Amino acid sequence: MKYVVTGSLGHISKPLAEKLIQAGHQVTIISSSADRAAEIEKLGATAAIGSIEDTAFLKQTFTGADAVYTMIPPTITAPDWKQYIANVGKIYAEAIQASGVKHVVNLSSIGAHMSEGCGPVSGLHFAEQALNNLQNVNVLHLRPGYFYYNFLANAGMVKHMGIIGGNYGPNTKMVLADTNDIAEVAAEALLNLNFAGKNIRYIVSDERTTKEIAAVFGEAIGKPDLQWIDFSDQDTLGAMVQNGLPEEIAKNYTEMGVALRNGEMAADYYQQKPVPLSKTKLEDFAPTFAQAYEQA
Repeated sequence: MKYVVTGSLGHISKPLAEKLIQAGHQVTIISSSADRAAEIEKLGATAAIGSIEDTAFLKQTFTGADAVYTMIPPTITAPDWKQYIANVGKIYAEAIQASGVKHVVNLSSIGAHMSEGCGPVSGLHFAEQALNNLQNVNVLHLRPGYFYYNFLANAGMVKHMGIIGGNYGPNTKMVLADTNDIAEVAAEALLNLNFAGKNIRYIVSDERTTKEIAAVFGEAIGKPDLQWIDFSDQDTLGAMVQNGLPEEIAKNYTEMGVALRNGEMAADYYQQKPVPLSKTKLEDFAPTFAQAYEQA
């Protein structure tokens, strides 16, 4: 079969493409960077270099594919981040409709049931809606939990301040996901194409409280007394801006933290339970965190 994978050689797209290629299929990987072309071809895929905001380019690349994997990469330059995400979702939908592709696996997120109040994830809500409006196209939305690798951004804080924290609440349970687990589910869906209509699938590797997260990472770095510190929304926003993030992006991340803290972000997930957990636990990721800590 022929597949198109968006997301260049990212944390999910690369292992996903590798799985599809290993299964003997033709894979085209879309990247905005010509510098990635050689590496993409080394995997055994075809590189399609262009912008995911270019409908004509996407239509041309999607045409002839049996299925497409869509994802919306993060940006720090959008003046309105939610609107940017919603717009890319619309562009994907237009290109898919025009190209005749019949199966789409779309990377969304836990919290995408929220049309507002969940930072960038509320943008993904509208991207999901755009794909749901497609006629005669089967769509599977993957809604993973909070990525383990997002914690790597805290490695410097742990090293230099001796704490880990956020505005998620003092002992909030977080729904977590490993990117390799997500790639595995995406590959299985694309290889089998056993979904019809419009569907949602939650992908969760572990559920842990913020205190437990601090304890697991603390153990991995030889600081078993590492504490999770609850930051105010104002302090969270200020720290991100001070560290160089544009205010628009920092505001959205802070808003997502509020949705995580008050339980709204995971509310729909908990209504769908029991959802079987994927294999990679927080302890399995801890050595990766320890490595980032050493290098911080």
